Amino acid sequence: MLLAQAIDSAASDSNPWRYQFHPEVWVLVGSLTILYVYMVKVIGPRAVPKGQPAVTRKNTYAFVGAMVMLWVASDWPMHDISEDYLYSAHMLQHMMLTYFLPPLALLATPEWLLRVLIGNGKLYQALSFMCRPVVAGVAFNVAVIVTHIPLAVNESVANGPLHYSLHFMVVMLSLLMWMPVCGPFPEYHLTPIGKSIYLFLQSIVPTLPAAWLTFAEGTVYEAYDIPTRLLGIGITEDQQLAGAIMKLGGSIFLWTIIVFIYFKRFASTYRNEHNYKRPGSMPTAEIIGHDEFPLTTADVEREFARTPSGGAPPPGDAPNDAVPR
Repeated sequence: MLLAQAIDSAASDSNPWRYQFHPEVWVLVGSLTILYVYMVKVIGPRAVPKGQPAVTRKNTYAFVGAMVMLWVASDWPMHDISEDYLYSAHMLQHMMLTYFLPPLALLATPEWLLRVLIGNGKLYQALSFMCRPVVAGVAFNVAVIVTHIPLAVNESVANGPLHYSLHFMVVMLSLLMWMPVCGPFPEYHLTPIGKSIYLFLQSIVPTLPAAWLTFAEGTVYEAYDIPTRLLGIGITEDQQLAGAIMKLGGSIFLWTIIVFIYFKRFASTYRNEHNYKRPGSMPTAEIIGHDEFPLTTADVEREFARTPSGGAPPPGDAPNDAVPR
């Protein structure tokens, strides 16, 4: 009987698709939701001018998207597959936590909320320093490189606290990296050109580990070299797929934002300046003419009085070359 139970347990453990409940994820998502609702409903009305809503519809949609993204990336099956079976799933999980989740979280946060949490003292000064583009960009990319070192990956797979600590570090640094682009504080924002250059540079550094994974020979991460191969994906194909996700997925996402920034900032201005269509209403200048002074009835009568009935101008008004010599 005990042997049969052990065999059934081993068979169950080898099933990659078995459901595993992660209460810490539900507690985290639930706690963040409760805190957000409390800040919006209780603190918000006292922090914004009277008559102004505490959050916009965009804030609400972004918050819902951020919580869904956090739950999908951290719960079953993404968490279990990425931690125990496929490094490519692990890479997709990191993409969700560092590229997709942070912008949504920042867009969900109104300016007053972050100012209430941060204040105007030393914490604000520290945040200002960490959100400088060079500091935030370098710190984030160093974290990306560190989390792809084989020793760190192999240890985090076998060590739960280390695994969550690395995720927390990457998410926090990713939030700082996105602050100059879409953070709640407008004083931290770069110009549209600056944002485009900044995001383009963020897409370059991940090329190094991505190329290393794509062209590596043999097993890079021993923790994922296991007999059970999910979907029949071998260890080499898994590493190559992870490299492709890291490079192409991140680059396409960042370049899409760059194109959006360009069209939002420059294309609309170009369209308005080079539009061949007439506006919906006639300009005032075309209605009253281009004269500096309006024409009155007295002006018309005076001109008629000066002009003979034949239409020829008075002798005094004739051109010089028309006067008989």
